[in-house]
Amino acid sequence: MRLDTPPRETVIRRFLDQAGWGAARRQPMGADWSARRYERLTLNGATAILMDCRDEVAASQVPPFVQIAGLLRDCALSAPLILAGDEPQGLLLIEDFGGDDYARLLDSGEEPWQPLYEVATDVLVTLHQRFVPASAPDLSRYDVGLFRDQVMLFADAFAPVVRGRVLPAGAWDELAEAWEGVLPAALSLPPTLLLRDYHPGNLMRLKGRAGVAACGLLDFQDGGIGPRAYDLVSLLEDARRDVPEELRQAMTLRYLAAFPGIHQGAFRASAAILGAVRHARILGRVAQLIQATTGAPQLSFLPRVWGQFTGAIRHPALLPIAHWVERHLPANLDADTIVRSF
Repeated sequence: MRLDTPPRETVIRRFLDQAGWGAARRQPMGADWSARRYERLTLNGATAILMDCRDEVAASQVPPFVQIAGLLRDCALSAPLILAGDEPQGLLLIEDFGGDDYARLLDSGEEPWQPLYEVATDVLVTLHQRFVPASAPDLSRYDVGLFRDQVMLFADAFAPVVRGRVLPAGAWDELAEAWEGVLPAALSLPPTLLLRDYHPGNLMRLKGRAGVAACGLLDFQDGGIGPRAYDLVSLLEDARRDVPEELRQAMTLRYLAAFPGIHQGAFRASAAILGAVRHARILGRVAQLIQATTGAPQLSFLPRVWGQFTGAIRHPALLPIAHWVERHLPANLDADTIVRSF
């Protein structure tokens, strides 16, 4: 089924008319790394956000977005209310959380970093204390196979470019086997609801709400059941900004203090492995975007994410990955060399 037949604008106008927002003023808000587009609607002093998922892949993420939003609200967390939806057409009308996303607040210097990160960390504590995985048996499972499949984008898209040639025979399988060997340690702790893209660009400061409810949550449609360290790593090892080491350590200890039964060594090993997975996947995905789009702005992320990846694989649990990198990628690969490769 093609989602642009009839014309997409006709589908949207019909949806807004049925939802009672047909007369709203529409303001484009841009897009993310997918086929999703967003508009802010204004009608009689009220606002709402139109989420427009324009292809079948993006539209398939609408039902999990609705489901996970409900699970988050059940945990007394602030996910957008769903005001109207046409899931087959990939359209949602959701609550407007305003414009105070954490990324803007951090980058502008408008707010000190520590209080924002404390609330964001406390959101994960609350979620992991309250969510019961058995309550969502149909969500995706982030297991060894899924993580391995995602992380191999590193070998497909990033490694050949920085090498200047294709990988030698057997190298791809060697890396896949290495990940299969290290990933079980990342999944050794009890699982929880994993939001996947938990970073300042998807967190909103909500005025008039207190505690963890003051942090609005967005872009969780790729969530599922998975390891608890993943979202904390996503928050503290950000592709878009350098989080000070002392703040990263303080938030890790803040999280662990809420779970005295968790073995700290196991948690830190899991975090290192999941950080390496996330960074490798981002390197691969950004490499894809750069090759597909001239002047892709994500090029600026590569040096930072490469540094995060190489830092993560220093952990003893990732020795097989470090050995693969030593054998198959150029020695002393630095930020300038990476940027020039693209």
